[in-house]
Amino acid sequence: MTPYLLLVFAVAFVAALVLTPFTIRLARRLNWLDQPAPRRTHQIPTPRLGGIPLAVAFVAGIVLTFAFPRFGPIDENERPRVIGLCVGVLIVAVVGLIDDVRELKAAPLFTMQLGVALIAIASGVIIQEIASPLDGSPIKLPDVVAILFTLFWIVGMMNTVNFLDGVDGLVGGVTVIASVILFLHNFKLTQYSIALLPLALIGATLGFLIFNFPPAKIFLGSGAYVLGFALAVLAIIGGAKMATALLALGIPILDVAWQIANRLRVRRSPFAGDRGHLHHRLYDSGLSMRAIVLVYYLLTAAFGALALILPSGIPKTIALVVIGGGALAVLARLRRQ
Repeated sequence: MTPYLLLVFAVAFVAALVLTPFTIRLARRLNWLDQPAPRRTHQIPTPRLGGIPLAVAFVAGIVLTFAFPRFGPIDENERPRVIGLCVGVLIVAVVGLIDDVRELKAAPLFTMQLGVALIAIASGVIIQEIASPLDGSPIKLPDVVAILFTLFWIVGMMNTVNFLDGVDGLVGGVTVIASVILFLHNFKLTQYSIALLPLALIGATLGFLIFNFPPAKIFLGSGAYVLGFALAVLAIIGGAKMATALLALGIPILDVAWQIANRLRVRRSPFAGDRGHLHHRLYDSGLSMRAIVLVYYLLTAAFGALALILPSGIPKTIALVVIGGGALAVLARLRRQ
């Protein structure tokens, strides 16, 4: 099994390592650059076409797994789900490319999100049950509720990851750590074939992160939607409990929920940009970009470790409540400053 793990990681990593500098040169030649602006932290025009090298490298790693023998429990729905994942990722990358070049309005972007979420659902990526917050026992969802919940999860995760993209290297590093948590979760459940999928995302994102870590040579841009879609679908394909994913990505999710609530409170669009996110406030308070990135990395790793260690049920529920309450208190304090 180990050679397959290494091969998937290596193919995705090398593909991103080769494609990203090529994308940088192409963007500069075509003048597809993100210009400095008051709400942005960079001082020089920078390419932001990160979705293309990420998507191609990720899909390359996944396609490679089709040639491998199946390991662990065999799921007859695995192949169509993985195909749905790949198709969705590529669609998001193409629409994201158009957005990075022409800056699409919110409506076509939201339509894209709904479309790829429905493609994933049609391929069998559905949250059919959730764990009870009391004892961890599975609670089966009615079909309509399951579809709506899955739609909300995928679209919500895509926007959460996109909103998080305010500091170079932040989304990439958080994605790598969250993917490691998913990989370990799948491996612990002996879902060895499924474990290859987050491994491909780890390789692709690390290869891109080399060029995106501050000071960035390329921005993630709408590639954040690619990573958000991939994380959302991988969490479902791998059978990860919702509490596990919520713990690992607790800070970004709470930050986004807080900001959306604030925007609605003052009658602004929930998708309107501002500098109210936690990473923006930390930057404005004097922390360097690298310091902010490392803080997020440490928090994501710590909460992800809790998600793996704590049993489902009351322990995870308590952890979610405590972490959520603490994060909201910090956000409220920063808002008053």
